[in-house]
Amino acid sequence: MTRPRVLLADDYPGMVTAVARLLSLDCEVVGTVADASALLESAQRLQPDLIVLDLNLPDLSGLEVSRQITQTHPQTKIIVFTAVTDPEVRQRSLAVGASAFVSKLGPVTDLLAAIKRLSVEP
Repeated sequence: MTRPRVLLADDYPGMVTAVARLLSLDCEVVGTVADASALLESAQRLQPDLIVLDLNLPDLSGLEVSRQITQTHPQTKIIVFTAVTDPEVRQRSLAVGASAFVSKLGPVTDLLAAIKRLSVEP
């Protein structure tokens, strides 16, 4: 099995560093971005298998960027990775195209499990 190609989108540098380090054993982290504009450009250029997306980006909501990526790159799976715990936000995230919703407040194994599950799904 090939390692999934992952693009990280979060405006908090400490989180990006920690998640990239965590994923580096099982994934190929192809890039990191801190805002939605860079995410849209990088998704087009890098063609990742998965995007790990924080909802709170400075220039566009994670929900809107998720919707756009789902429309333009339907093969790319999106994992919303956020500290937001509102069930309505979870539901809206999945409705606009996210494949998974993982809380930053939970164990890091939840993110790894979501990546592994989505990497084997067609």
